[in-house]
Amino acid sequence: MTLNLADFPNLAKANIPEDLRKQPKESLIEIANELRRYLLDSVSQSSGHFASGLGTVELTVALHYVYNTPFDRVVWDVGHQAYPHKILTGRRDRMTSIRQKGGLHPFPWPPESEYDTFAVGHSSTSISAALGMAIAAEQENKGRKVVAVIGDGAMTAGMAFEALNHAGDIGKDIIVVLNDNEMSISENVGALNSHLARLLTGSFFNSIRDGGKKLLSNIPPIKEFASRAEEHIKGMVVPGTIFEELGFNYFGPIDGHDVLAVVDTLANMRLMSGPKILHVVTKKGKGYELAEKDPIKWHAVPKFNHLEQKLPKSAPSSPNFSAIFGSWLCDMAETDKDLMAITPAMREGSGMVEFSRRYPNQYFDVAIAEQHSVTLAAGMAREGKNAVVAIYSTFLQRAYDQLIHDVAIQDLPVLFAIDRAGLVGADGPTHQGAFDISFLRCIPNMIVMTPSDELECRNMLYTGHKANKPAAVRYPRGTGSGIDATGEMQLLDIGKAKCIKQGKKVAILNFGTLLPYAIGAAEQIDATLIDMRFAKPLDEAMLLQMVESHELLVSLEDGAIIGGAGSGVAETLFKHKLTPSFVQLGLPDEFIMQGTQQEMYAELGIDTAGILAAIAKNID
Repeated sequence: MTLNLADFPNLAKANIPEDLRKQPKESLIEIANELRRYLLDSVSQSSGHFASGLGTVELTVALHYVYNTPFDRVVWDVGHQAYPHKILTGRRDRMTSIRQKGGLHPFPWPPESEYDTFAVGHSSTSISAALGMAIAAEQENKGRKVVAVIGDGAMTAGMAFEALNHAGDIGKDIIVVLNDNEMSISENVGALNSHLARLLTGSFFNSIRDGGKKLLSNIPPIKEFASRAEEHIKGMVVPGTIFEELGFNYFGPIDGHDVLAVVDTLANMRLMSGPKILHVVTKKGKGYELAEKDPIKWHAVPKFNHLEQKLPKSAPSSPNFSAIFGSWLCDMAETDKDLMAITPAMREGSGMVEFSRRYPNQYFDVAIAEQHSVTLAAGMAREGKNAVVAIYSTFLQRAYDQLIHDVAIQDLPVLFAIDRAGLVGADGPTHQGAFDISFLRCIPNMIVMTPSDELECRNMLYTGHKANKPAAVRYPRGTGSGIDATGEMQLLDIGKAKCIKQGKKVAILNFGTLLPYAIGAAEQIDATLIDMRFAKPLDEAMLLQMVESHELLVSLEDGAIIGGAGSGVAETLFKHKLTPSFVQLGLPDEFIMQGTQQEMYAELGIDTAGILAAIAKNID
């Protein structure tokens, strides 16, 4: 469904940035207002990321107005805030398809548009990528400008500061826009700083500053005095000392919702050379009161009627796996005072809100610092604490060296509660948890558990917590089969599989929450069904037994086939010099695009119909 452009007469004139730049500057205020309404109308019809985009409307308009995109490069960080960018870059009519199978990609995606200069989804990559582009632009020598847009949350990651440090050191021509949507800014302060930023970026101030530095360069005492005087004068009105120390010229903070002020400031900065920071203050959810008041709740939304000023009530359902983890964490902490729970900025997503309130001294949110979170846990474990790292599958990828070097080599008892394992659905390839089994299984000392339902998840968390060695429990986004996951926790026998159904000819070896699909297939053809439970160590005795009594073995997992649990089965069979008919079902050697989990299970052949089709091809 497309929206009626008659309701957006100014926005209708700016389908692409070239059109936008032809409009008079005074019209940008109304274009921004209509863009915000268009975003509200389209996301309410499609579902998707919401509050972040509302906060970057004016900034997006200003960037595309000042910079000659796509020749000039604008690199977005994460991409939650890039919906206005998509609307202004020729994709307006497809916005209602965003995050859906075959629709617009949820984040900036170069194959989709030349205006998407860099694929993103994870945090804190923008400055590094933009610096690489700036170096290339300097060598190209065509006058190309490069801008990185990064949020204050993403700036907490070490990678962002590594890039800032390098950029400031080599002095390349790059602008970093720090989108600060946490700091409050009053009208008067915003007006003052907008005026100040215009002055500081203007040619008069910079000619005096540069000229004065050249004039005084041969008189060290006066040069030092002048430099310090400049620092102190600026320091009284701008909080940019840390960026100046890193080699950047800092400007701001300015009101990021004053589109004309942002345009003027960016236009001045575009004429300056070297590394520069513009600090803009915005408000998540700007223009929609409920999202302004609760940007976490309104970060990503289902389809809703925005005129009703509320999100639709979801039908009652079983607790999701994140909630199961959060409940287990609270129950465990009641008896284990040495339990320490760590999250890299995913408190809500990982189900840790209640735990953070009840056990604040045992809860640590390290911000977007996945590497630090793992080594922090290792340090705690080294001193006898029982550390639990709650982390998404794709975010654990960012801490792989720490997992090996700081945890596994020392055989430290750190439990990894790996959320969003397997296909996550609408967030697409940057967030699909496809690789954790593969990259965990090859690490010595690791236990890797794949629960098939909520109760198994709870018991595996308990088992991993008590294992006294590195352990991981991977579980998917969303709900399971509705099995009650309360009550007394049970220790599982590590590396022991469980027979769900005894059948003939075919043995299905299930790893994880695709079990209902496996049950459906096993019942239709009277196959044996084994819930393997552990990707490492494997139950070799069970595998050997299945080989002896069945004509075909089928492994099933919601993870990459290459290096995955099924590969572990193949390695075991090869070790014992066994060559039975064997089929591995899982995620193919490609990045999986967006779509609902059920849609993608069907497309990839790992639902009941897919399992049956694979069996039919491989058995008489």
